[in-house]
Amino acid sequence: MATTINAFEMAQSQFDHVAELLNLDPQVSEILRWPLREFSFRIPVRMDDGTVRVFQGFRVQHNDARGPNKGGIRFHPAETIDTVRALATWMTWKCAVADIPLGGGKGGIIVDPATLSTSEKERLVRGWVQVMWRNIGPRQDVPAPDVGTTPQMMAWMMDEYSKLVGAYTPGTITGKPLGSGGSLGRTEATGYGVIYTVREAMKHLKMDPSKCTAAIQGFGNVSQYAAIGFIEILNGKVLCVSYYDRADKVSYTVSKAEGIDPHFLMTITDQYGSIDKTKAKAAGYTIEDGGEWIKKDVDVLIPAALEGQVNADTVKLIGPRVKIVAEGANGPTTPEADEVFKTKGIFVIPDFLCNAGGVTVSYFEGVQNDMNYYWTREEVLEKLDTKMTIAFKGVLDMSLNRKVFTRDAAYMVAIDRVVKAMQLRGWV
Repeated sequence: MATTINAFEMAQSQFDHVAELLNLDPQVSEILRWPLREFSFRIPVRMDDGTVRVFQGFRVQHNDARGPNKGGIRFHPAETIDTVRALATWMTWKCAVADIPLGGGKGGIIVDPATLSTSEKERLVRGWVQVMWRNIGPRQDVPAPDVGTTPQMMAWMMDEYSKLVGAYTPGTITGKPLGSGGSLGRTEATGYGVIYTVREAMKHLKMDPSKCTAAIQGFGNVSQYAAIGFIEILNGKVLCVSYYDRADKVSYTVSKAEGIDPHFLMTITDQYGSIDKTKAKAAGYTIEDGGEWIKKDVDVLIPAALEGQVNADTVKLIGPRVKIVAEGANGPTTPEADEVFKTKGIFVIPDFLCNAGGVTVSYFEGVQNDMNYYWTREEVLEKLDTKMTIAFKGVLDMSLNRKVFTRDAAYMVAIDRVVKAMQLRGWV
């Protein structure tokens, strides 16, 4: 849609609203409204054809009162410093609401990774580490994968950092592959975490998961495992997913009236979440416009793509049956859309609670790296389920006790924990 969203202005607006509800000291608010540190830098990379191309890179460290900064590195052609600021801010709240001892960080490079060869990507990610290595590390700032980056790229980053510091340091990067310090359960962690919170919301709303349907925006890692979890954990049905087609440069919705098979769709999807629509059609799927996902007659909507997708324009398209919006993406809903949700009584599971499964298992990965002992997949997912369930209950209790919107309740829980840490450390 035509609506332009500044993600950082949205993050600040959400914070300001809750700071007012909490009657937060203006001096404390001023610290939390802005990142503590920002890095903006240029990375020269020799391309396969011998030319040198210069890329713009970022790293933002929002607040480390509760522990080292934590957050992904995004490779996206539309990356901006404001997007990175917003995502770093949300990471602070995400770690706090999940009650893990980390702060908020985020990084990025302005690039479409699909235009790079494997060796060019390796040189680019190593170049990012060469610039940032003095300001990252297991006790400072721990990067991870995000949109456009992969576990393999994290392994290259960890290797480059280890070379520069002269010691094997797997805990400086999470989201690594198995065999180079990665954790079992990390691949499915964010998507499954979404589903654990949906399950708890359904209990609260007295909904029968086996009779519920969902529509999902996106078909990257989060969406794929949210779809699998909705079907296999909740016994529900997913009617559609959407995806961005890099060849056509437009989005499509892939749907099936009897429910999609995410395992099949993953076999015809590239590493960036683009589905082969010809093969999907041959398998009986309907290919529709990219915006159709939000119009589906379903019980649960899961926006799991980019920020600002549910806005003043698109929120009008949501069907009357929708009872839950589970924010798999970071910042998918604008404040204008939130007002519509409040009016309609739609239960929102806010992003930094809903998609906290990824950073939670990243935290588990760092713990395993530190002790050089690794858990089974079942242990990881059991610990994740426990963490997500406790976090959901804390937000729900705050929402009910204070009679506030769930997003405001999640902010209240998170901000209170960060402010207490700042006070205990003597910052304020």
